[in-house]
Amino acid sequence: MGPEATLDLYRHIINLTPASRDQDHFRVLIYSNPKIPDRTLAIADGGESPLEALTESARLLESAGASLIAMPCNSAHHYLEQLRAAVNIPILDMVAETCGALRGRYPEVKTAGLLASDGTVQSKIYHRALNAKGINVLLPNESDQAFIQSVIAEVKAGKHTEAGREKLLAAGTRLIQAGAQAIILGCTELPLAFDSRAFSFPSLNSTLILAEAAISAVGQKIQENTD
Repeated sequence: MGPEATLDLYRHIINLTPASRDQDHFRVLIYSNPKIPDRTLAIADGGESPLEALTESARLLESAGASLIAMPCNSAHHYLEQLRAAVNIPILDMVAETCGALRGRYPEVKTAGLLASDGTVQSKIYHRALNAKGINVLLPNESDQAFIQSVIAEVKAGKHTEAGREKLLAAGTRLIQAGAQAIILGCTELPLAFDSRAFSFPSLNSTLILAEAAISAVGQKIQENTD
């Protein structure tokens, strides 16, 4: 839903696809619809529901020929089951994929820190997915959470500041100091402002993981059709 997050997902899909020419890449339909009502306002503050616009978008992609949907917005997964019921093609679960990647890559992790929007935090979609895998969730303190929300807004406005990047690293570091063993970037704007190379603990980029899941799912479908 955020245009830069959509661009970031597509960039990952391109970079992860083994290709030596144009024809080796997958066909991708991109419907960037920034007019969908704000998910955080809907979940956290009782704002206009995005469900109707989300459903319209999913059906548009289905009617255009998509065989799989990847939705680069964590908070929108609060409505995932309703969306899945509205179309006849699979919709990947970004939250489940991210939590599965955490468990698979770092099986020793018992507590994860979550950097995400207010809507994602309050919806508890990550809490439920992580708790089901025996992983506890640590959240930023109130001031850090307010700052995270402001960084998300800045990225949506096309702004990337060094001060924002440093404060995100500081917020992640404080979660590690409080007992987290890994950090989940649970908002698709945050990887655009978070320098994981400067972070000495495991961090999981939910956008990148969604791209990996999409490539795997499409590749498997192609293989099934050729067998």
